Amino acid sequence: MTIAIIDYGMGNVRSLMNAFEYIGEDAVVTADFDQLEAADRLVLPGVGAFGDAMKAIDAKEGLKPVLNRLALEVKKPVLGVCLGMQLFARRSLEHGVHEGLGWLDAEIRPLEVQRPAKVPHVGWNAVEFAPDEWLFKGLPSGESDYYFVHSFHMVCNDPADVVGVCDHGGPFTAAVRRDNLVAAQFHPEKSQDNGLQLLQNWLAHEF
Repeated sequence: MTIAIIDYGMGNVRSLMNAFEYIGEDAVVTADFDQLEAADRLVLPGVGAFGDAMKAIDAKEGLKPVLNRLALEVKKPVLGVCLGMQLFARRSLEHGVHEGLGWLDAEIRPLEVQRPAKVPHVGWNAVEFAPDEWLFKGLPSGESDYYFVHSFHMVCNDPADVVGVCDHGGPFTAAVRRDNLVAAQFHPEKSQDNGLQLLQNWLAHEF
């Protein structure tokens, strides 16, 4: 299986590559259109601000149309990680209003805590999910921790897109999927055994 980590200049790609290598899979970091076309699966990473990330994607001429075609028309499996998940949304309210890729009917909003909790949300938290959710196969709901670093969260207009929920001063979306599109707000590559299991589940799933 060929895994292409999309290189647009913003993302912790080394940790992702190490994680895939650890579970016995090779991944390439690339923005080359031919390599993206040839890959079996794509990973959209991201660290930083939403607006900066979209500018970086737009700055690579032709990249956004290629990604849109592969994700929405070819329906190549895509995994979004942290900011990469947020880029799936139609727009973000982070430091203004910014248009996203629009792959999911969702909006990125500030993380507003209903109980005392620090923002940014940095650290380990459990995620709750349905017992039959394949993305978390082999992992106990509400008992396995994942590593988060974020100040904004995704609000989906279709609740069916949400497959994982975390509580940090209140509930927020931790994982989503629709058809070939899968994403996590947490960093599976930094979530030790639990994160590696999730990556293996994603790779094993037949879309």
